[in-house]
Amino acid sequence: MGLTPESVASTPLVLVHGLFDTPRVFDTLCRRLAGRRSPLLVPHLPHALGSVPLEDLAAMLGSHIEAAFGTEQPVDVMGFSMGGVIGRTWIQLRGGHRRTRRFTSVASPQRGTLAAVPWPRWPLAGIADMKPGSDLLRRLAAESHRLEAVDCCSFFCPTDLTVFPGWQAVLPVGSCYPLPVFWHNLLMAEPGSLDPVVAELLRP
Repeated sequence: MGLTPESVASTPLVLVHGLFDTPRVFDTLCRRLAGRRSPLLVPHLPHALGSVPLEDLAAMLGSHIEAAFGTEQPVDVMGFSMGGVIGRTWIQLRGGHRRTRRFTSVASPQRGTLAAVPWPRWPLAGIADMKPGSDLLRRLAAESHRLEAVDCCSFFCPTDLTVFPGWQAVLPVGSCYPLPVFWHNLLMAEPGSLDPVVAELLRP
């Protein structure tokens, strides 16, 4: 049986922010949702300027989800930028696939970004995790079958210079769509970007 608007609205939605962001990056998105996705969890994941490994941040995310919704409640997850890789890490490597119905990735370096290449593993482990071919990204690629039971959608920005090249911001499964915004830092603010993201989050 397919999802109804009522079941989508009652499924908790978890929003995961990225590097150099806080939960406030989602303020405009939350206003656009206008209470149509409730309950809503927007945890703060302290990345310490990119020094915290993404697996540690995924563990923090899991702790927030369990504290808010217990261990059984199905959830939907949306990650923006680095937050999409954190969400994917929780889903694939920390058991989140057993309770995640939908995973939406927005401009997240799922296949790495060249912008991370110059940065060393020490002291910037979180940034180094986003290098193409990093140990973490290789593990996620090897375990991508755990996404097959999750309804996945990727949005990417073709002109993105933060997740570069932009088409790397695509999950190995699910649908994918470009966003008509020029800069990474506009993706959570501009209507051209938010309209399709909101539509996806409200999709029955």
